[in-house]
Amino acid sequence: MALKGDNVVVPSMKLERMFSMKGGKGEASYANNSQAQAIHARSVLHFLEETLDSVQLNCSEIPFVVADLGCSSGTNTISTVEVIINHMIKRYEALGYEPPEFSAFFSDLPCNDFNTLFQLLPPLANYSTSMEEFLAAKGHRPYFAAGVPGSFHRRLFPSRSIDVFHSAFSLHWLSQVPESVLDKRSTAYNKGKVYIHGANESTTSAYKEQFKTDLAGFIRSRSMEMRSGGSMFLVCLGRTSLDPTDQGGAGFLFGTHFQDAWDDLVQEGVITSEKRDNFNIPLYAPSLQEFKEIIEADGSFTVNKLEVFKGGSPLVVNQPDNAAEVGRALANSCRTVAGVLVDAHIGDRLSDELFLRVERRATSRSKELLEQLQFFHIVASLSK
Repeated sequence: MALKGDNVVVPSMKLERMFSMKGGKGEASYANNSQAQAIHARSVLHFLEETLDSVQLNCSEIPFVVADLGCSSGTNTISTVEVIINHMIKRYEALGYEPPEFSAFFSDLPCNDFNTLFQLLPPLANYSTSMEEFLAAKGHRPYFAAGVPGSFHRRLFPSRSIDVFHSAFSLHWLSQVPESVLDKRSTAYNKGKVYIHGANESTTSAYKEQFKTDLAGFIRSRSMEMRSGGSMFLVCLGRTSLDPTDQGGAGFLFGTHFQDAWDDLVQEGVITSEKRDNFNIPLYAPSLQEFKEIIEADGSFTVNKLEVFKGGSPLVVNQPDNAAEVGRALANSCRTVAGVLVDAHIGDRLSDELFLRVERRATSRSKELLEQLQFFHIVASLSK
C-alpha cells in the first residue's frame, strides 16, 4: 500500500514498493484513462509486427513465452499480448508447423493493481481438447497467464527463458528520484520545482545519469533472460530536442499546470515550499541519441529499428470545444500516472486540492493544451 498522511515524505528507496498507475476502475484510474496509449500503440503496430517477424521459431515442445513489462492494469496490455501471440500463431501455421503452447507474463511493480488486470483477462480456452480447438476457441485466450511483480530495472525471469519482450510507455519512469535532486546541500537540488523541465544543469545531469543507470540495468537483465533468436520491442517517451531540460510533452504535462498547482498550494499557505521541493516526478524523456548510446554500450542486442515516432496528444476528449472536459481530462491524466506519489507525499485530502487546481488551470487554457500537448516516442526493435 502507498504510504499516506499529510506529513509523509516518501524516501526514494521506497518508490518501488509504492509506485503504480492509478488502480481500480474509477474516473482517474489507468483503466479508464489509457485510451491515448491504446491509440499510440495501434499507430506503432506495424513496427511491432516487423519485430515479431524476426523472432526465431521454436519448433520443440518448449512453450513460446511472451513478457510484457510495465503492464499496468488496463486492457492495453491484454490487447498487445493477444496481437503478439496471434501473429506468432500465424507464422507457425504459414510454415506448416503446429504452434506450441503459449505463456504470457504480465509484469509491473508490486503495488500494481493486478487484481483489476486479471479480472479483465478472457477465460482460458479448454486445454483438454485438441491444440487446434484450443487455439481456435472464440472469446477465450489461447495462452497461459501469470503476473510477475518486480522492477524491470533488475532480473525478473530465469536465464534464457523469454522469446519476446514487450514494454510500452514505461521505460521513461526512473527507479527513483535522484538523491541529489532532493538534497538541499547539492547543486542539483531542484528548488521551486517538481520536475526536471526547465531545471538547472546539475539537476538535469542527475536525472540523465539516473536514466542511463536504469536503462542499462534493464537492457543487461533482458539480455540474460532472452532466448537466442528472441526479440524485444520497446516504446519509450522521448524528446526531439537535444536540450534535456526541454522534456517535450512530459515537460508540458508536469512542468506547467501541474507545477503551477503546487505553487498555488504554497502561495495559499496550504503547504510549505519545502514540502513542494521534496516532491519530484521520477520521469525522464531521453533523446534518440541518449537511448542509442546506452543500447550500444551494452552490446548484447542487434538494433533492427530505432527512431522517434510522433505519438500525438495524451488527451482523448469527446468534445474538444468543451473547456471543462479538456481540463478534467488533463487532471485525470496527471492523476492517473502521478496520483499515487502525490497521495503518499501530501495525503488524500491535499491531493484532491492539488488536482482540482490542475483541472481549473487546464480548463482556462484548454485550447492551448489541445494545440501544444504532443508526445514523441522512441521506438526500438532489438534482437538477440
